[in-house]
Amino acid sequence: MGFALSSMQVSSAAFGMHETIPIRHTGDGDDIAPPLQWEGAPEGTQGFAVICHDPDAPLISPGNYGFAHWVYYNIPGDITALEEGSEAYTNGVTDFGRQAWGGPMPPEGHGVHHYYFWVLALDQSLNLEPGLSLWQFLEQVEPHVIGMNRLIGTYQR
Repeated sequence: MGFALSSMQVSSAAFGMHETIPIRHTGDGDDIAPPLQWEGAPEGTQGFAVICHDPDAPLISPGNYGFAHWVYYNIPGDITALEEGSEAYTNGVTDFGRQAWGGPMPPEGHGVHHYYFWVLALDQSLNLEPGLSLWQFLEQVEPHVIGMNRLIGTYQR
């Protein structure tokens, strides 16, 4: 299937689709990852991964698109939710240069930014090494994506 939307549904108890992400989950607040849950994963799902990406961010270097706030993977296939501040699985490196959630902090006066919380359903339980960048991670998982969908939150300063 590759990178195409599936019927999987992604939600959060902290905010709804196209709603403002609470300050608690931003770099202006406690900088804690929001809770996420999903349902309707495709048959054959063996693992999951989560990405939070801001496509509205200014380019940070040539060839990059937006800003990666979370690269989180090696989530078992029987998991359907992440608690607030989840650290049970493997973190990749965000564009903040950290192996952890990095909450929204768009430039002041830059307007509303959209944060895409992607949940990827994988056909294998991958055991990827910690610290992959978003692009390294995507290169390794792309052949294994059998479903995906997203929750979009907003934030502005």
